[in-house]
Amino acid sequence: MNAHDPAKAVTILDATAPYELGSPRSSLLVPFGSLYSVYVRGLAYLALRQGDKAVAEFEKIVLHRGIVAGDVMMVAARLKLARFYATQGQLAKAKSAYQSFLADWHAADPLTPILDQARSGLNELSDPVSLPLNSFSGLC
Repeated sequence: MNAHDPAKAVTILDATAPYELGSPRSSLLVPFGSLYSVYVRGLAYLALRQGDKAVAEFEKIVLHRGIVAGDVMMVAARLKLARFYATQGQLAKAKSAYQSFLADWHAADPLTPILDQARSGLNELSDPVSLPLNSFSGLC
């Protein structure tokens, strides 16, 4: 992804698919690394404007909560799903994803910028006219 070649990123990350659900965290003390390749593949699909495939990757993370327990990948995937659903006009799914994100981060510092972004996104759902429907900009 850093090389700005999302198609190549998907190709490279496809090799990790058979091992993703068995991948351990990078450390017992630092809960990071589980399903990271899935998240990056989801970002690559967004960059390729393949929203359905991106959603499948982010949902894979959400559906395997036990693997990503305590990992930032869970909340990041929820936020990506919320934003994507909002751009596609799937307001009920977007609202649910935003609420799940905010529930996961309920004890975080209230001044954290990503929380403001999520709250703002949730508030925008009450005014669907302001939503950038069918736009992938800002999702990657």
